[in-house]
Amino acid sequence: MGLLSLAIWLPIAFGVLLLALGRDDNARPVRALALIGALVSLLATLPLISGFDRGTAAMQFVEKMPWIERFNLHYHLGVDGLSLWFVPLTAFITVVVIISAWEVITERVAQYMGAFLILSGLMIGVFCALDGMLFYVFFEATLIPMYIIIGVWGGPKRVYAAFKFFLYTLLGSLLMLVALVYLYFKSGGSFDILTWHKLPLSLPVQTLLFFAFFAAFSVKVPMWPVHTWLPDAHVEAPTGGSVVLAAIMLKLGAYGFLRFSMPIAPDAAREYDWVIITLSLIAVLYIGLVALVQQDMKKLVAYSSIAHMGFVTLGFFIFNPLGVAGGIVQMVSHGFVSGAMFLCIGVLYDRVHSREIAAYGGVANTMPKFAAFAVLFAMANAGLPGTAGFVGEWMVILGAVQYNFWIAALAATTLVFGAAYTLWMVKRVYFGDVANEHVRQLSDINGREFLMLAILAAAVLYMGLYPKPFTDVMDVSVTELLRHVAAPKLN
Repeated sequence: MGLLSLAIWLPIAFGVLLLALGRDDNARPVRALALIGALVSLLATLPLISGFDRGTAAMQFVEKMPWIERFNLHYHLGVDGLSLWFVPLTAFITVVVIISAWEVITERVAQYMGAFLILSGLMIGVFCALDGMLFYVFFEATLIPMYIIIGVWGGPKRVYAAFKFFLYTLLGSLLMLVALVYLYFKSGGSFDILTWHKLPLSLPVQTLLFFAFFAAFSVKVPMWPVHTWLPDAHVEAPTGGSVVLAAIMLKLGAYGFLRFSMPIAPDAAREYDWVIITLSLIAVLYIGLVALVQQDMKKLVAYSSIAHMGFVTLGFFIFNPLGVAGGIVQMVSHGFVSGAMFLCIGVLYDRVHSREIAAYGGVANTMPKFAAFAVLFAMANAGLPGTAGFVGEWMVILGAVQYNFWIAALAATTLVFGAAYTLWMVKRVYFGDVANEHVRQLSDINGREFLMLAILAAAVLYMGLYPKPFTDVMDVSVTELLRHVAAPKLN
């Protein structure tokens, strides 16, 4: 078993163990076991970073063995500069989620912790899979734990939100399955994704494949107009569910564009780049305006996530190194920032049991330590220089200037809208006089809450002040991807 298999199956094994052993009357040992599982799983991913060769675009830490020999299916894993960072990021966010739920979840504790550990392993599998069917299995399997997390531990409309999330993402993926089966026969009976990258396909075929993949990945990102499941899912999900949904699950769709849409259908990707760019700009502009009028903090951050992911897809489809690398950096930074934003909302909700902005006011007077963290994360969400939220957006804007000045100008409005809706929320929730008795009675964060927010604050500042380790890993792979997409593949 190699490092990637450890990263995938360790959290799944701990999750299954929790489901088998866990009882609510033994909540403390269950929580301890869950935290041990999350930490061990995170430690298993660290050798991937230290042992990664930044000088090659080839797949590394490759594992390949027969899976279902009759159909030439292989258990085939590997990572390159496009996917490496998402493995430790997923494990890291899982640790934070386990800590965040330590005192908050009091019912079905073992099942809750187990669901997140299993989900963590499945999401890592998506980023590592090099066999098309293995990718599909992991991609679809992630729906099950998240469906359960929303449906069991969510809010009053949790069943509606869980069904909507499940149906949207499942239906979008069915066309992708058809595309995978077509590529299997076209390649002479192979599900090897790297083999598919070399297939000489005509433009009409590429077009059909491109939009089949688009159907699956655009829903997952989510892109406008198939974004409506996300605010509902965020509002009803428990805090941990919202954190993982925003920090990792949205990235599965964006990663799919990098691994499937662009390299398998490069001519169609260039031919229809205007479709993705248009939808991305709508996400940046229109969804930014929608976020401005939200009264629910979770909905506001959910809509801001759609706008930020619009930046990611915009960066990918302007086809230059700054844009693509900026999109990947934005995916990683958004994982830290959006996760932190939802955790802050969770801290307030645990005390006041309301997500309405109007229910707060002057929180900084009664929770100064918490307010310091919350304002830092809000500034990162608005793209303040020196924070993780700035780096990716700035790279995408610079890349867009090289592509088309007016597209860059429209994209840059996200900095204005992002500052507007974020600062508006910060002003009304955290600053001013204490608004009501609920806020006056608030107690500042405890040691557990301080730890989880401090960890994320360190990540947000480190990436914002010194992004070089993140960009160095992906440079060679981004260059190779763009060289491949630029080369004509038409029959």
